[in-house]
Amino acid sequence: MLQGDCDAMKGKSEVFLTDTHAHLASARFAGEVPGVLARSREAGVGRIVSISCDLDDVEANLGLAATHPGVFATAGIHPCYVHEPGPADWRERLRNLANRPEIVAIGEIGLDYYHPPEDGSETTAWRLLQESIFEEMLQLAENLRLPAVIHSRESTPAVLAVLARFPAVRAVLHCFTGTPAEAEQALEAGHFLSFTGVITYPKADDVRATAAVVPLDRIMIETDAPYLAPVPFRGKPCEPAMIRHTCQRLAEVHGVTTEEMTITTSHNAESFFGLSGPLLGAGAAWEGGCESGECVIV
Repeated sequence: MLQGDCDAMKGKSEVFLTDTHAHLASARFAGEVPGVLARSREAGVGRIVSISCDLDDVEANLGLAATHPGVFATAGIHPCYVHEPGPADWRERLRNLANRPEIVAIGEIGLDYYHPPEDGSETTAWRLLQESIFEEMLQLAENLRLPAVIHSRESTPAVLAVLARFPAVRAVLHCFTGTPAEAEQALEAGHFLSFTGVITYPKADDVRATAAVVPLDRIMIETDAPYLAPVPFRGKPCEPAMIRHTCQRLAEVHGVTTEEMTITTSHNAESFFGLSGPLLGAGAAWEGGCESGECVIV
């Protein structure tokens, strides 16, 4: 059997974690991505969705997705970057890049009411600019029939109001820390919710209470690396390899095994983003062949 067939068989049979939100293009990972991916694979991570915040991120993530099996890219303008999304022709360039097959979603997009205006403008004007770009990004997602990855820090009601104007777009609210009522509203609209290492923090009882009301078929996990490292790594730079701790805590909240939560969240990610193909580490040295239907990375 050819290695490509073996890769495909392994992807179908192996239990693996999926990090649906990591910033591999972050300057904090400069020169370290191969090591980050190797540690991720050793920790049981099979797929990573690498999130973009601006045009430079999109180009960097496309390069990572093209050269590393199991890495997928998104395209979008983060709400904290709406004042400097790129050169004058950024809209046309973003549209062209978002058409690439490695792009699995439009994001990270949304509204941020936590940080002060990045351009020094008045708060109302800054939020209107965010909303305008958010709407443009959702229209792009609708046009390309791609899902959206949403930033909703201290802005969940406003984010849900904008999403309601684009009912054809399916979204995941990343790093969700909203209330159970806000979660129910998002779920009723057909969206997914994703949880980070925050769910492992001792004082995050409210986040765990919200996670408990999310049906297993609408939940995903993420690291938001290099941010929000879970316990016991809190305070250190976060990596996708740490996602197992988030998965374990979420499994406890739902009263299921870690393996069941691993399978469920990876299946949800596969369905939501349309993920397929070889997992992280494909193309490494192989031993044993595929005669038994199993392939082992060494």
